[in-house]
Amino acid sequence: MNPPGSAGPSGARSLGPEATQPQPGLPAGRPPPPGGSAQGRRAVRRPRPQTDTMLPSKITVTRVAAIRTRQLTSAAVRRVNAASRADGAGDSGLTGLIWTHALNVAGDALIAVSLAGTLFFAAAAGEQRSNVALYLLVTMAPFAVVAPIIGPALDRLQRGRRWALAATMGGRAVLAWIMASNYDNFALYPAAFGALVLSKSYGVLRGAVVPRVLPGDMTLVTANARLSIFGIITGGVFAGIGAGVAALLGFSWELGLTVVVFTAAGIVALRLPTHVDHSEGELPASVLIPGPTGVLTGRGRRSLGIRVVTALRGVATLRGLTGFLTIFSPFFMQGTIGGVEGTLALGAIAGAAGLGSFTGTAIGARARVSNPDVVVLVMTGIAAVACLIAAFAFSLGTMVAVALAAGVTNALGKHGLDAIIQRDVPESLRSSAFARSETLLQITWVFGGAVAISLPLIGWIAFTVAAALIVTATTLNVISSRKRRGKVPAPPGHVA
Repeated sequence: MNPPGSAGPSGARSLGPEATQPQPGLPAGRPPPPGGSAQGRRAVRRPRPQTDTMLPSKITVTRVAAIRTRQLTSAAVRRVNAASRADGAGDSGLTGLIWTHALNVAGDALIAVSLAGTLFFAAAAGEQRSNVALYLLVTMAPFAVVAPIIGPALDRLQRGRRWALAATMGGRAVLAWIMASNYDNFALYPAAFGALVLSKSYGVLRGAVVPRVLPGDMTLVTANARLSIFGIITGGVFAGIGAGVAALLGFSWELGLTVVVFTAAGIVALRLPTHVDHSEGELPASVLIPGPTGVLTGRGRRSLGIRVVTALRGVATLRGLTGFLTIFSPFFMQGTIGGVEGTLALGAIAGAAGLGSFTGTAIGARARVSNPDVVVLVMTGIAAVACLIAAFAFSLGTMVAVALAAGVTNALGKHGLDAIIQRDVPESLRSSAFARSETLLQITWVFGGAVAISLPLIGWIAFTVAAALIVTATTLNVISSRKRRGKVPAPPGHVA
């Protein structure tokens, strides 16, 4: 007998007993591959242990980075979704409104990017002012006229609020498609007018819907803060995405993305709970005529009380400053600096405003203020001081500081107003109070923009005018409030 591994009589090498045993990965009775059992064992691929993340057959730095990015993205999505559903928001329907609002702000940011590119950066310096003046004439001025009609009409909408919200989204999707085909001619302006009106209409409708989806253990301040935070984040992200798409592919593609975003927002709006459409027990409110809370005014509406009206006037002053900065800053940067430096400076101002808004919203959501009336008054004072500093020591740095202060004061002032409404206004008047107050705030934004375009591109003059208007409005508001409080009796309480 030949020893294992030696050549037999026929010249073939005989295999040892261990080589004739079945080997892992080979069918029974099938001989191992030539070269011996060791080489055969090396040729067999054993199954890898199962893990949560399957690794590729060939590990590279790029593949590991892709896997890690996917893991982090999935974790971030889970956390964001959990945050939107926290504190009962998922059960009450607030989560659906949060994502509707986030997509709405994202779409508005994309439209703003397209208008900025066509009105400021695509035109010569001498044409920019006339372009934006035409934009204000065609869009903001008509809205200032029709806003008193739109607000009450939406306020009287007793049913179908979900469909109305979806209609504001679908309408803007259609208008964005029209703008994509006409972004380089006059047809852009009527489409921009329609988009602006629908955007403001959404703001009025959202104000009326928030109290209907408010969880039992959540305040209006917290709910509105959560809406604002999600809106600020998505707006910033999509503004960056829109600018990148416009730079690489053009404004037609960027506006095409806008169509997709608004279409998605409309679908989410339709998925809101059905109780959003119910308005049993709601009463119309008046935000212009002060008086005891719940008392009927001359137009058949009920007063919200002097404290609410005073706070609303203060917040309207802050909103007017936002409109002023929104229009004056691009004018000034492109008219005095221009080029890449002007674009970067404008980006710094916009970034400061966004950071201020986010900071103010975060502070308002966590702080527990016992006297929100004082908060609103202090915020208007801070805004006036910031404008005065910019007037006496004007520079790019002071403009950025004013934008930051405007963002913080607007956010905290609005949270103070929300707290006052929840404290002083009966539940039957809250939906109408939010809808009406949002209409007034939109009009003051338009007024601030109109003031900005009427001023020369001289920084200290512009901010002197802004400071004077804020101080005047605040002083008159305080004097009127003191006189009214001395004349009217104490608020009678909740409306039956």
